[in-house]
Amino acid sequence: MRWRGNRQSSNVEDRSGSSGQSIGKVATAGGGIGALVIALIVFFVSGGNLGTVTDTLGGNIAPTAYETTNTVTKDYTEQKEFAAVVFAHLEDYWNQEFTNRNTAYQNPKLVLFSNSVNSACGQASSQVGPFYCPADQNVYLDLSFADELSTKYGATGDYAMAYVIAHEVGHHVQNELGISDQVDKIRDRVSTTEYNQYSVRLELQADYLAGCFSKYLAGRTYQGQPILEEGDLEEALTAANAIGDDTLQKEYQGYVVPDSFTHGTSQQRINWFKRGYQYGDLEHGNTFNEQNLDLAS
Repeated sequence: MRWRGNRQSSNVEDRSGSSGQSIGKVATAGGGIGALVIALIVFFVSGGNLGTVTDTLGGNIAPTAYETTNTVTKDYTEQKEFAAVVFAHLEDYWNQEFTNRNTAYQNPKLVLFSNSVNSACGQASSQVGPFYCPADQNVYLDLSFADELSTKYGATGDYAMAYVIAHEVGHHVQNELGISDQVDKIRDRVSTTEYNQYSVRLELQADYLAGCFSKYLAGRTYQGQPILEEGDLEEALTAANAIGDDTLQKEYQGYVVPDSFTHGTSQQRINWFKRGYQYGDLEHGNTFNEQNLDLAS
């Protein structure tokens, strides 16, 4: 992705408290699938509901202690600038989309942190990974997540991280449109298995929205050069594949439990990202439509 020199969002708050200094060591208890995976398969769907994370950590996989070392490297400033550029492009895109529909859009804020952070949804450690909190409309991100995504899960390249950020902002778009509230109201009226299906559809829609954003970027240039470079879309698809429920469950527990899926299979996530890239509009992103069962189930 060509990003150097592009506009950086002013809606970025750095709470890392280190600005390039060593962050140190964090020890946490996870649900047997690792800190990064917990973040991906819980927070993408919970919309920042930290209570949901607590419930999931006590799920049917035996608890295991994990320890990671988070250090801000010499690349920290560059990673921060990259995230701010991606966030700026997301602002431009979604403001344009909402304006075209004569609807107001409120920009979210990107909060960078290390170790742990306090949000309106509660306190979260860096082990939680990227998440969106609807109560304060902030996207929370520990920049060390990019290294974890690359080294542990093979999702290399800067656009893998751009996909993650776009996915989280997709949850903000769902919040702006009232979709998140509608799904949340269902939580207490259905069984866990039934609610998981709604969670999957919410997640796949966020993947679709990330695909729409990618289509928008594919048509943008900077100083006469395309912003998206060869291989960028493949980087996003690799990331989507790596965080599918079936892929993660096979890797960490050796078998798959479809009823426990909350984000969709790797192929579903890939399909919906591709669909977003194909259409680039909100009209084709209704993952809750029964006619889309071939894509969402």
